[in-house]
Amino acid sequence: MNKVSFLGTMLTVMRKELRDFTRDRRTLLLTLLVAPLLYPVIFLGMGKLSELRKETQLDKPLELPVVGIERAPNLIAYLAGNGINAKAAPTDIEARIRSQQEDVALAIDPEFARDWRAGKPAKVEIVTDTTRRNADVPAARVREALNQYGQTVGSLRLLARGINPMVAAPLNTGTRDLATPEAKSGMFMTILLPMILTIFAFIGGSHLAMDTTAGERERQSLEPLLATPASRGALVSGKMAAAVLLGVVSMLLILLSFKASASLATGATVSLDVSFAAMGKLLLILLPLVLIGTALLTCLAAAAKSMKEAQSHIIWLMMLPMLPAYALMAYPIKDMALWQYAVPFLSQNQLIQKVTRGESAVPEQWAVYLAASLALAALLWLAAVWRYRQEKLAISA
Repeated sequence: MNKVSFLGTMLTVMRKELRDFTRDRRTLLLTLLVAPLLYPVIFLGMGKLSELRKETQLDKPLELPVVGIERAPNLIAYLAGNGINAKAAPTDIEARIRSQQEDVALAIDPEFARDWRAGKPAKVEIVTDTTRRNADVPAARVREALNQYGQTVGSLRLLARGINPMVAAPLNTGTRDLATPEAKSGMFMTILLPMILTIFAFIGGSHLAMDTTAGERERQSLEPLLATPASRGALVSGKMAAAVLLGVVSMLLILLSFKASASLATGATVSLDVSFAAMGKLLLILLPLVLIGTALLTCLAAAAKSMKEAQSHIIWLMMLPMLPAYALMAYPIKDMALWQYAVPFLSQNQLIQKVTRGESAVPEQWAVYLAASLALAALLWLAAVWRYRQEKLAISA
């Protein structure tokens, strides 16, 4: 077919698929609105939980069970001045910590007073379960208070001996943090945001992509379409274009929801870059993934004998965008190497992080990403066309 007829056939098929899909208003609304409505709940909910944790674990007084509370009255008084109220620990304190009835406790050594009077290091132990994340903040508060108390007493001992306490501190170590405000405020979103956006971009048009192939095959409406003189490439392109358009509309709604959620957020997420320029960059990042996901789903649907079989692929497909997040948690890597921007899902993860951190990707990174992503989408499109050219596709289950 010539170019005009190819495009004409593709547009006709696309309009036909979109018209058929929009007839089911409930499915259309679920496809387009669930993610945009769910995202603010996740975004604002996590922000609220972070603030709630700060209020309950950082700002409020901490009740600290202490074994041997009578052995160090001055230490207990110092802790009380720092918002840590000591109380006598029960005999089964270790069992209570294991069962999460208590987060942290302090054990004062029986020889604490003797070592203290002798000028030796007096032993205290922080009792906690380091595998419990809910105990991180209370344990850190107790550890910081103990370190400050030790430094204060050490300085007083040196002054009592006529020695300048600064002699014991030969280095004055500071930290110059070069992180942008967007990066600092969006730290908790570093894993969540790329994962959510890539999942929805990858399978945003999944229902339409599967229904136009596996669904029509099951309803025996695909065979008449394949019997027309239209090229299989035009048919595949029209069906994919309909699914891609649906996916792009879904992504636009999700990005607008993200912008609105970040604008309404308070506290840690208020400085995220949600400008229209940033939203445009995110859309450019996610658009190739919409193409890749639609082409892959069309190829898989063409190999499925029924709609149920096609839908069974969603489980492992949803896992693919999560793999880079899990890998980066186990082994963080710098985002400078160009090869990363040729790896599906990892490239989107790195670029989304750059945008939300207020950073800019260099032209070489954009070029590698777009070239690799579009090439993969083209290969998957060719695979889908090849599947459509097999005559057994017209045979229903």
